[in-house]
Amino acid sequence: MNDLVRQHTALTDVELEWLHLLVSEWQLLADLSFADLVLWVPTLDGTRYVSVAQMRPNTGPTSHQDDMVGHLVPRGRRPLLDAALDEGRIVREGDPEWREEVPVRVESIPVRREGRVLGVIARNTNLLTVRTPSRLELTYLQSASDLAQMIAAGSFPFHGHQVDMDHVPRVGDGLIRLDAEGHVQYASPNALSAYHRLGLATDLVGLHLGEATAELAPSRGPVHEAMVKLASGWAPRGAEVEANDCIVQLRAIPLKPKGTRIGSLILLRDITEVRRRERELITKDATIREIHHRVKNNLQTVAALLRLQARRMDSDRGREALEEAVRRVGSIAIVHETLSQNLDERVDFDEIADRVLAMVAEISPGRVTGRRTGRFGILGAEVATPLSMVLTEVLQNAIEHGFGPGRQGSIEVHAVRGVAAGQDEARLLVTVQDNGRGLPEDFDAKSGGNLGLQIVRTLVEGELGGTFDMLPGAEKGTRVLFDLPVTAEKPARADNR
Repeated sequence: MNDLVRQHTALTDVELEWLHLLVSEWQLLADLSFADLVLWVPTLDGTRYVSVAQMRPNTGPTSHQDDMVGHLVPRGRRPLLDAALDEGRIVREGDPEWREEVPVRVESIPVRREGRVLGVIARNTNLLTVRTPSRLELTYLQSASDLAQMIAAGSFPFHGHQVDMDHVPRVGDGLIRLDAEGHVQYASPNALSAYHRLGLATDLVGLHLGEATAELAPSRGPVHEAMVKLASGWAPRGAEVEANDCIVQLRAIPLKPKGTRIGSLILLRDITEVRRRERELITKDATIREIHHRVKNNLQTVAALLRLQARRMDSDRGREALEEAVRRVGSIAIVHETLSQNLDERVDFDEIADRVLAMVAEISPGRVTGRRTGRFGILGAEVATPLSMVLTEVLQNAIEHGFGPGRQGSIEVHAVRGVAAGQDEARLLVTVQDNGRGLPEDFDAKSGGNLGLQIVRTLVEGELGGTFDMLPGAEKGTRVLFDLPVTAEKPARADNR
C-alpha cells in the first residue's frame, strides 16, 4: 500500500498512516457486512482511482475472485465512487451489478480524516445466497451500517488505538450488542456459550453486561470499576476475564455513527485453551532453565571438589591432571550456565568462547594472552557442549606445550561460519593459532598427542562429525584447524515470544 499511495496519490505520510490504521481494523467491517471491501484512492491528477487494499469476508462468499490491489480505473466509470468522494456521503443507489453471473450489490463509503475525504471504500456484497436474514445477521448488518457511518464521519478507526487482528476476537468468535446504557440487546450463540463457561446461569439479553461480568470475576476497588466500564463498552479497550477455570478475551467498540454513543459492540473469544498451552510452555521453559542451572551448580561442585583434592596431592603430575579435569568440567558448566539464561536450547557461542579463553588463560597469568576474531554465532546445545570442551583442550594444550615456563606469547581463535562454494550445508571453520615453540618434527596429528588431543579428535570427528588437524604455523608456532557441520543460523527466540 505504501508504494501505491506514494506512486499514484498526493496523500501525506500522516494520511497514509490513517489508511494503515483503517486497514488494520476493517476485517471487522467486512465480516459484519458479509461483503468484500476495496479501498480506492484518487490519483495525483484527480482523473483516476487506484485500489490500494482489499479485504474479503470470513462470514460470506466473496464477490471478487481476483486480486484488485493495484488496479486503476478512470473517474466516471464507477459513479458511486465519484459521488461518495465528491459529496462525502455513503452512496447506496443503483441496481446490483452482474459479475460472472453473480449479482453484486455495490456501496461506497467515504474515508474521512479531519474533515478531508482521503478515499472511498467500495463494499461489494455477493447476493447469490441471499435469504431471509436471521437475528444474528440483522445485528451484524446494523452494526456494519453504524461502523460505515463512523468511517464516513472520520470517527473510526479510533485514533491511537491500532490493534493486531491476529490476537483479538473476530466477529465469528462471539459478538454482543449493547445499548447506550450497557444492557445486552443481542448475544450470538458463541458469546452466550462463553459466558455460560464463565459461570453465568441465565440468558444475557437484558442484563447490564459490565455488572454481570464483574460479578462473574469478582474483584474490588479500581479493578472492579474498570471491568464494569470496559464490559459496558464505554471506551475502545480490551481485557481478559477469568472465572470458573475459563478465560474469555473481550474487546469493546463504542458505536457513535452520528457523533453520539448509541451503544457498543463487544467481541469476545474463549481463550482458555490458548492460555493453558502458554502456561504449560512457560512452566516447561522454567523447568528446562532450572535443570541447566542445577547441572551447572553440580558441575561447579565437582570442580570445587577436584580443586580441593588437587591441593592435597603430593605428586605434581597428579595435581596437574586434577587441574586439567577442573578446567574440562568448568567448560561444560559455562555452557549450562548460558543455557539456563535462555528460553531454548541455543546459545551465542561467541560469549562461551570468550569465557573459555579467559578461564584457560588463568594457567599462565600475565604470560600468554588470548583473543577471538570472527563469529561462532548461535549454536545448539548438542554442538556447544562438545565444542566448548574441544576449545578448552586445544587452548590448554597450546599454553602448556607451546610455551615453556616463563615464556610469553599469544593465542588467537578465529571462527568463520557460512556455506562454502559447492556445498549445501553450513560449516564452521575454527583456527587456533599460537606463536609458541611449534610442533616436534615427527609429530602426527592423526595419532600422536596426549590425552587432551585424543579427547579433541574423539569429539570433533566422532561426536561433531567434523575434521581436525594440527599444522606448523606460517611463520612460527602451531595452527590447529577443525571444520564442523552446523545448522543454518537462526535468531534466538525472544523472551516475549
